[in-house]
Amino acid sequence: MKFLIKLLKVIAVLLILIVVGTWLYSKTYHPNYKGELEINNLSDEVTIYFDEIGVPHINAKNQKDAYIALGYVHAQDRLWQMELIRRIAPGRLSEIFGKDLLETDVFFAGLGIEEASEKSIAKLDTSSEAYLMSMAYLEGVNQYLNEGKMPLEFDLVGIKKEKYTLKDIYNVFGYMSFSFAVAHKTDPLLTEIKEKLGTPYFNELMSAFDKNLTINKTEIQPIKAEMSKAVSKIMDNLPVSAFIGSNSWVIAPEKTKNGKVLFANDPHIGFAQPSVWYQNHIKTPDYEIYGYNIALMPFPLLGHNRDYAYGLTMLANDDLNFYIEENNPDNANQYKTVDGFKDYEIRTKTIKIKDKKDTTFQVKVSKHGPIMNGLNRNISDDRPIAMNWMYTYLENEMLNVAHGISHAKSLENFRASVAKIHAPGLNVMYGDAKDNIAWFAAAKLYQLRDSVSSKTYLDGASGKDEILEILPFEENPQAINPSRNYVYSANHQPDSVRGKLYPGYYQPEDRSKRIVELLEAKNDFTKEDVAKMIYDVKSSNVSQIANDLLAIVNDSDFSVSQKKAVSILKNWDGTYSKTAVGATIYNRFLYEFLVNTFKDELGDGFELFINSQLQDQVLPNQISRENSIWWDNINSKNKTETRAEIVTTSFKNAFSFLENQLGANVEDWLWKRVISIEHEHAIGKAGGVLRKFFNVGPFETIGGNEVINNQIFKLDSTGVYKITAGPSTRRVIDFSDIENSLSILPTGQSGRVFSPYYKDQAQKFVDGEFVKMSLNKDEIKRSKNKLIFKKR
Repeated sequence: MKFLIKLLKVIAVLLILIVVGTWLYSKTYHPNYKGELEINNLSDEVTIYFDEIGVPHINAKNQKDAYIALGYVHAQDRLWQMELIRRIAPGRLSEIFGKDLLETDVFFAGLGIEEASEKSIAKLDTSSEAYLMSMAYLEGVNQYLNEGKMPLEFDLVGIKKEKYTLKDIYNVFGYMSFSFAVAHKTDPLLTEIKEKLGTPYFNELMSAFDKNLTINKTEIQPIKAEMSKAVSKIMDNLPVSAFIGSNSWVIAPEKTKNGKVLFANDPHIGFAQPSVWYQNHIKTPDYEIYGYNIALMPFPLLGHNRDYAYGLTMLANDDLNFYIEENNPDNANQYKTVDGFKDYEIRTKTIKIKDKKDTTFQVKVSKHGPIMNGLNRNISDDRPIAMNWMYTYLENEMLNVAHGISHAKSLENFRASVAKIHAPGLNVMYGDAKDNIAWFAAAKLYQLRDSVSSKTYLDGASGKDEILEILPFEENPQAINPSRNYVYSANHQPDSVRGKLYPGYYQPEDRSKRIVELLEAKNDFTKEDVAKMIYDVKSSNVSQIANDLLAIVNDSDFSVSQKKAVSILKNWDGTYSKTAVGATIYNRFLYEFLVNTFKDELGDGFELFINSQLQDQVLPNQISRENSIWWDNINSKNKTETRAEIVTTSFKNAFSFLENQLGANVEDWLWKRVISIEHEHAIGKAGGVLRKFFNVGPFETIGGNEVINNQIFKLDSTGVYKITAGPSTRRVIDFSDIENSLSILPTGQSGRVFSPYYKDQAQKFVDGEFVKMSLNKDEIKRSKNKLIFKKR
């Protein structure tokens, strides 16, 4: 008995030692939020207050010191994220993760982002403020890299320290730009439909693009007081977030209760841990900005101060085209042009692979861009397919753009910086304390000959399909202080350019239509109204789509339960609440309808199609077609299916599936039972203990595809909807009460798993709550965490 007691005591002591040891160990991986540190190259002392959600409020005597401090604190919270994102464009993920990411590395390394970065850096004005402040930021990042405690992930994966450079920053610009591009998924699919299925199939799909539109109108008033499936797989498997969509609206004083501008923005980006944006507040005698920075970005792409606010959504213009080149039959290293055969540029690339031998490959580059056949092993086309991408085609001024929009002194000054954006195309939103509101479709738009479609492969040899002109920014769709007293963007079709709608991969009108409905409903908006609106989960279109489908259903032989399901769906108003049964029925019904309509023809391209903007655009138009080439099931013999048969069969299949999945009681088919959100860490994706340790969630939530609170998921055969993307932040800025503006992140401010700010906002985010973006000096100084940087 005594021995047992002694053994238990020993075990208890060991457990205590393990707990204490683990706690002490975790502290070594904890970012430094208080105390004093000596830093190189400061001209004066910098004081940083970390508020209750871990946002650094940087107080410096000059901007150079402020950016050194920003680089340091950004790195101590997000170095792992910085390391991952800088490795994407040059193809260096296999170096740390192994051969599973080789396909991704080969693809990105061949796109030409690195080469474009080198050209842009060579042309930089090294005396410009943008350059000097970027170098100061990198100085701070590298000082932390050299002297700070590396994240736990560095030890787990075995990453060696490597200095961060300006090229890393430009490579991040390149990755961000590519993740916005939609044509790399959709153009090959549309080309395949046209070439393999035939023009009638293609034309029916394309006819939907000028229907069901809520168009962003151009209006300028005086300024007040001044490779389809494979590429989809590559993007899905990236260990960092991809950029997808977004909402934003800015309300003029005439429509607000307090008579000042209200600004809202929630960019939609793939969910991951850590969150995309790093919040920070810089204050110097001549400058102030409360910004949201991407990893390795010195200047915020979202921001505000007491004078103005700005934000972004994806424009979704077509800035990427594929050209079919024609090789010289006598020399495969040459291609045909109107001036005769020209030599391909040959680029040799080497990919390092963890625990494996390096692999080397070559990329052929025509005047249109890299030949994609060797970069995407799933391209079976024998013809050389070159990718012509506006990002690498034109000069990159994004560093100056980011600096300019975050340092603007007026709306005119801000607009001048926005005009330099070439790719990705962005809707840039603006509001200020002088009562101005604005929206700019910012991109280098171009013109092809009228008869050619940029949505399928172009002819690279004839010279007939070349870009004829880059349009001046003044012709881009835009609005300044429009008469409707608001501007808005939800990635939908912008106004006409030169008399016709500019081609792109715009989202359907669902979110934009809902935003307009809510904005038109009243003229006394408050900050609280906007905060409620940004969390809205009612679709303007799906209830009508559901009823259009149900009107076609033949329910003469339906059971009582089936008719109950019909009744519930018919009366569903399109709100994606946790207890909505209609949402569950609709999404399964939609999946079965798409399967029975399109899968027989599309085959392997089906999964890509049903989760694309193309399907969203086509759906209402397809339902309205009583006669369509797509209704016939090409796999059935001696029978031509009708629309009514397809829709009725789809509903029956949906009902049977849901009955097996969720039980016989239709009223128990609650939306919360099939949808969830989990923020995956690159290491947490491995599952097991690592998932629980690094991932954040899962959570029950509200929302769905294409509502304002956009919770993006893929339709598939499982009937389980795992949200993959959504608002990367929600911001509400009130110029009548600027010190109490609101925001929220999906998880937390820090990417360090032992930080108290790793996931402290996660539950608030799914519940639609907000935290304050502090600007008040006295409030900030009351923060319990104060870090002082002293000159070394």
